[in-house]
Amino acid sequence: MRLLERSNVRKNHRKKWTALSLSGVLALVLSGCTAQELNGYMPGLPGTTDVGDMTATFWVNSWVILLAIGFFVWGLIIWATVVYRRRKNETGLPVQMRYHMPIEMLFTILPIVLVGGFFAFTARDQAIIEDNYSAEDLDVHIEVYGKQWAWDFNYLDVEGSQYDGGVFYQGVQAVELRDAEGKTTGEIDYGQLPKLYVPVGANVTLDLKSRDVAHSFWVPEFNYKEDTIPGKTNQFSFVAEREGTYMGKCAELCGEFHSMMLFQVEVVSEAEYNDYIQSLRDQGNDGARGDDYNRELDNPGTSVPVIQHEEEEH
Repeated sequence: MRLLERSNVRKNHRKKWTALSLSGVLALVLSGCTAQELNGYMPGLPGTTDVGDMTATFWVNSWVILLAIGFFVWGLIIWATVVYRRRKNETGLPVQMRYHMPIEMLFTILPIVLVGGFFAFTARDQAIIEDNYSAEDLDVHIEVYGKQWAWDFNYLDVEGSQYDGGVFYQGVQAVELRDAEGKTTGEIDYGQLPKLYVPVGANVTLDLKSRDVAHSFWVPEFNYKEDTIPGKTNQFSFVAEREGTYMGKCAELCGEFHSMMLFQVEVVSEAEYNDYIQSLRDQGNDGARGDDYNRELDNPGTSVPVIQHEEEEH
């Protein structure tokens, strides 16, 4: 009896030391990971936006679950290969098994649970990400127009907000740098790219629209993109949590110069943001450039009104 108890104690000690060893190895491995590796090699770093962090967390957790299942399946394959291999003195086919109810149930139920779980968590996170701020919670409201092949930004007034608005910015297509002989170098002049200014820590909602064809507003480091569709308004709400400059681009093939439809998002302090808004006002960019500047105003099936510009009437 004592021998049995001692044996059980030794087994428990071995299990504890094994668990501690595995935990130590795991902690050592994770401590050597970079921030990008811990973020699942997604663009950007944790803490860029609230939306990006949620997307990255879902991505990493999904891979952890899938790798665990992968190791389990690989273990079963190796186990079956080793245990049921043909021995030296054996001839002919091994004993055939018609069915194995527990394994069949496992490989039927497990995929259903996985698919259902991924669907449930995807639907939950998507509902949170797609939920936009109410008028009471909104700090900054910006209309974003995609156009061939640049971007326009209308900074709208928000009642009760400490952030200024009521101005617009009209961007131009990306410009290539040229050498002394006037030939293009293949590099972009980033100083002339359209720039969308956003204050750090503010509740921001973007109204995403198009002036001509379908485009897509994509900031890779925000881990989110949304299409801009003619005659339709999509919305994207987020909080930028780290100041910096983030590249953006159109992610929907929209014509000959699609690759030149670039922009930058400048996440700045409240003071810098209000100073920028004032600089647009000083340039005479009061008001907004709305749907009446769209190229195709009479698209069938859209709610965009038909408006003629004065220069078009003459």
